[in-house]
Amino acid sequence: MSATNVTNRRRTFRKDAVGWAFVAPCVIILGVFLLIPILMAAWVSVSDWTGRGSPLASGFVGLENYESFLGKGGLPTKDFGLSIRNNAYYFVFVVPLQTVLSLGLAVLVNRKMLRAKAFFKTAFYFPSVTSTVAITTLWTFLFSATGAINAMLEKLSVDGPNWFNDPRGIFHLMLGNPSAPPGLKQSEFLGVSLWDWLSGPSVAMCAFIVMAVFTTSGTFMLLFLAALQTIGEETKEAALVDGANGWQRFWHVTLPMLRPTLFTVITLGTIGTWQVFDQIYVSGHGSPAKTTLTPAFLSYQSAFVDQQWGRGAATSFVLFAIIIVFTILQRMVTGSSDLSKEKRQRKLLRPLRWLKEKQVAS
Repeated sequence: MSATNVTNRRRTFRKDAVGWAFVAPCVIILGVFLLIPILMAAWVSVSDWTGRGSPLASGFVGLENYESFLGKGGLPTKDFGLSIRNNAYYFVFVVPLQTVLSLGLAVLVNRKMLRAKAFFKTAFYFPSVTSTVAITTLWTFLFSATGAINAMLEKLSVDGPNWFNDPRGIFHLMLGNPSAPPGLKQSEFLGVSLWDWLSGPSVAMCAFIVMAVFTTSGTFMLLFLAALQTIGEETKEAALVDGANGWQRFWHVTLPMLRPTLFTVITLGTIGTWQVFDQIYVSGHGSPAKTTLTPAFLSYQSAFVDQQWGRGAATSFVLFAIIIVFTILQRMVTGSSDLSKEKRQRKLLRPLRWLKEKQVAS
């Protein structure tokens, strides 16, 4: 081995050692306060730990904690099914609404002719930095029977609903509370009848959906705004030369260029919607009739209230699996392309040139 190779190896080793020395504190902290607790929770989910003493001294029970709410039926299974149903509707409504609204706000703020951009950025982002507990308390007051929302409806000669005490789903309310078909009423999934699965979110959950969209759109607006400002002017000019109008430029150029940011926003939104806890804890612990119960709150309730620590840990890991599955699906649908910037621009502008040629030919 030549002296040059030895010198290069020593230099590389020193660089690696210095790099590991810098990241070692972060790795140690993450290992102690993140990795070890996750491994301990995984052990608790398959043990009979009672919350006293060390979890390592508890016995191994296998998948019994998972089967208690996934396969045995009864109240635990029904509570889990209700929480999944409620959170599924919360996810289905919140993620698309907050994504579309945040993208629209970003496009609006990014316009060159808009004045006082700093004011609008601050105004749209301000709800995101406000305490969730404070906003939930205010929201509950607004939608209470004597709150401002019902007071405004009374002035319009409309009887305000009992927002946080009506357990019926909005789809059933829209249809006038129809009678359940025997097949849907008798068939069950996770202890909940298919008729209840199709009832839609309760009025209280709808209020939380509106609150979530209101409080999170500002943060995602900043992500979209940063991505919009990285789109080069040459791409927009090329689209103009190809005869694209405003909508065609947005649909064929701007939106595809935002695909990595769109994936990030949808992924963060999915994680946030499936981990909703603060609003449920502050507003009434899943009331009315458990129509606002979520898996995250159910995990807390099973462990810290019912002292079923294994079931609570198992619920959290099932929730983790759900989040992973949705993230993978979103990666498959909205994942960023591996093409270079130049190739991506040519690919995006190709449909616009085809439209222009078609217009000229006609």
